Amino acid sequence: MRTILIKNANIVNEGKIFKGHVLIEGEIIKGISDAPSPPLSWERGLGGEVIDASGKYLLPGVIDDQVHFREPGLTHKAEIYTEAKAAVAGGVTSFMDMPNTIPNTLTQKLLEEKYQRASEVSLSNYSFFMGASNENIDEVLKTNPQNVCGVKVFMGSSTGNMLVDNRTTLENIFFKCKMLIATHCEDEATVRANMEKFKVKYGENIPVECHPLIRSAEACYKSSSLAVELAKKYNTRLHILHLSTAKELELFDNKIPLKEKRITAEVCVHHLWFSDEDYKTKGNFIKWNPAIKTKNDRDALLKGVLENKIDVICTDHAPHTLEEKKQSYFKAPSGGPLIQHSLVAMLEFVHQKKISIEKVVEKMSHALADCFQIQKRGYIREGYCADLVLVEAPSLISPEGGEKKTKSPSLWEGWDGLPILSKCGWSPFEGTTFHSKVTHTFVNGHVVYENGKFDETVKGKRLLFDRN
Repeated sequence: MRTILIKNANIVNEGKIFKGHVLIEGEIIKGISDAPSPPLSWERGLGGEVIDASGKYLLPGVIDDQVHFREPGLTHKAEIYTEAKAAVAGGVTSFMDMPNTIPNTLTQKLLEEKYQRASEVSLSNYSFFMGASNENIDEVLKTNPQNVCGVKVFMGSSTGNMLVDNRTTLENIFFKCKMLIATHCEDEATVRANMEKFKVKYGENIPVECHPLIRSAEACYKSSSLAVELAKKYNTRLHILHLSTAKELELFDNKIPLKEKRITAEVCVHHLWFSDEDYKTKGNFIKWNPAIKTKNDRDALLKGVLENKIDVICTDHAPHTLEEKKQSYFKAPSGGPLIQHSLVAMLEFVHQKKISIEKVVEKMSHALADCFQIQKRGYIREGYCADLVLVEAPSLISPEGGEKKTKSPSLWEGWDGLPILSKCGWSPFEGTTFHSKVTHTFVNGHVVYENGKFDETVKGKRLLFDRN
């Protein structure tokens, strides 16, 4: 059986950082040691690969619970192969993809077709949400909670035509569905009323700066509070996606341990990174739904992460072509590519001392595994799947640790030597300087990415879940 020894790494796991060594045997973490040197038995019986990780951080692989890889039907923007490749280059070892493809994933047959395609082309592990509509409750209830991440409900229209706006339908889904329901929360009536006001003022030439006023904080809170109301009424396992406002934080509890929560919340990297002031320079390239809002909202969301009102961090990776994004506000679709740089973006906050690296690992790996009850992933533990990422982050190593600090690397000056790997070929982070880079990504014990090179001989696996 193939073995890999990772030695002398700064291991970040379960709230601690320690210098140590990890032995991988096949797909599994066989051993973890914090001794000054790896156990002699490991090295003597190894006969496999040895990776000296001195000066690097070893993290559990990132799990992203909200991506739009656009396959089937929208493959001019992205496809599972290209986006999963971008994912592993960024240290993301597992993803959960949304159902607003063409056709929408509203039947079990269409759902399984996506799984089949991923098994053929995805370099990372994968799961796919079953989509809910106003008419498909019978199909939704057939979903297997042990091998499907959840059911997606669009309580506000976004990219696609999956709006569930019938109160009776929503009540029925929340009452009958016994597995995790993930919701996009924006009140459609409020958004439409706001849009009409701005049309009166600007006609067809609405500035993109109006986006957070159209898809307003009020619209988000009204919908999120309804979702929470229904979840409490029916004891539904609810996961609210991409929070974007300070006010929504009052809906969530930080006193209950995550594994006991019935209602959880997520924030995306772009809502932590950008504010409405950035529309002036970034324009449609940061047009997302829900909209990026004020500095106050952005700062409150990060505080919500630190205080555990927000449980997980993800991307809502949603590529569109440059041509589409360069259109007028009305015509330009919402969304953008983030998955290749989500981890280094969060590590930039560590560099800025806004968050600890332990908390980043908690919110991008551990908490995802706990929130979705993923089998044996999200942690560096013996017997767990060897989904791991090695990160070079010289600015985070203390001088007394003997590690030499280097000049701040720039993504666009070839710090990681990689182009934008998402099929759309652009990034909202263009011009950003990061102080970290991913050097190795392991998926099920296989080194799928190493210093700009990919080994595509082994594909990722379907995620499984410890649920009844």
